[in-house]
Amino acid sequence: MIPEEDRPAGWLRDHGGIEADIRQMREFADRLQDEVTRNYAPHLSYIADDMKAAIPNPADAFIELVQFLQAHHETQQATVHMVWDLGPATGHLADAAGRIADQYVHTDAFSSARVADVERALGHTGATGARPLPVLPDPTSAAGGPVVLP
Repeated sequence: MIPEEDRPAGWLRDHGGIEADIRQMREFADRLQDEVTRNYAPHLSYIADDMKAAIPNPADAFIELVQFLQAHHETQQATVHMVWDLGPATGHLADAAGRIADQYVHTDAFSSARVADVERALGHTGATGARPLPVLPDPTSAAGGPVVLP
């Protein structure tokens, strides 16, 4: 009998198992990490430069513009968090795939990884290589200078 921790989710139990080629798991992990390192991370500085572009303070009398710029700033901050977190998260996934590949490299091709092993690999915290988030100017803050009236 298969322990409950190694059984698929209830809604997936009637659909059979999920097979993975352990030998190709290592290649996947290496390629994924390489993609982040060579083709994603170098472009973050350009994105930061574009997102730090200064926007003049709006006129206080134009409340709709002030509200729009506040919403724009909040959305911009959320976008920066997502873009900056993608690299480390993808690197973490590549690291977990590499750990599973290393753990099962000497088993036969049809040996199944235990769910607990996958969860342990995904839960492992390592060096993420995260970059500091850029500081984005808030065009509606008082620190941005005087408000220009129309």
